[in-house]
Amino acid sequence: MATATNGSTPTQARTRPDVNGSRPMPTPPRVAPPRGRRRPGLLALGVALVAVGALTAAWLVSTAGQRSPVVVVLRDVPYGAVLTSGDVGSADVSADANVATIPASQLDSVVGSVAAASLSSGTLLARSQLTTSSPPGLGQVLVAVAIPANRMPAGGLAPGDRVLVVSTPAADADPSGTAPETITATVVRVGGVDVNGIAVLDVTAATADGPTLAARSATGRIALVVQPRSGS
Repeated sequence: MATATNGSTPTQARTRPDVNGSRPMPTPPRVAPPRGRRRPGLLALGVALVAVGALTAAWLVSTAGQRSPVVVVLRDVPYGAVLTSGDVGSADVSADANVATIPASQLDSVVGSVAAASLSSGTLLARSQLTTSSPPGLGQVLVAVAIPANRMPAGGLAPGDRVLVVSTPAADADPSGTAPETITATVVRVGGVDVNGIAVLDVTAATADGPTLAARSATGRIALVVQPRSGS
């Protein structure tokens, strides 16, 4: 109770609401989430896709691991050269069954063989690329062909190149109206150009063409046409 002064009568203190009090926040109604429909077909499809993916991954891993040691060429070997231990080696590769290879266990038998074609470094070696004897082979002869450097291809020639040796007319004569005579040959070795601008090539030709090719080379009335390599 409060007592009034200055002659006033006592009065009861008036109560006021608590301005600092907080009212509880309204709570939103609880709504149950809708229940989704189960689809057994989609679930089965998902399981099947996971299984297929796992099987595919396992197959790829097993395939990648199926490697076999085979003979590979370690450096370029020209046609007609004898293979040495430094020319070939072994490597583990995963090759298709249709690709011709030589097992690494037969590496020793490869050394001493003759390259039947030009071999490139890093390639797999096959028996078809080897022979037992240096050129000329059976049914062939080796002929030295002299040809002016200005009649050589700009890119030069290399062992294994196949060429047509073409007969040319005399210096002051017109070309014949008929096709010139040609002889097929394969380059074995390429000599350097001498002081007269002449290069000498060792080529192999069929035994029957050997004498004719040597006679034409002696006259100097020949030219070369380079053909695609075997298998090109």
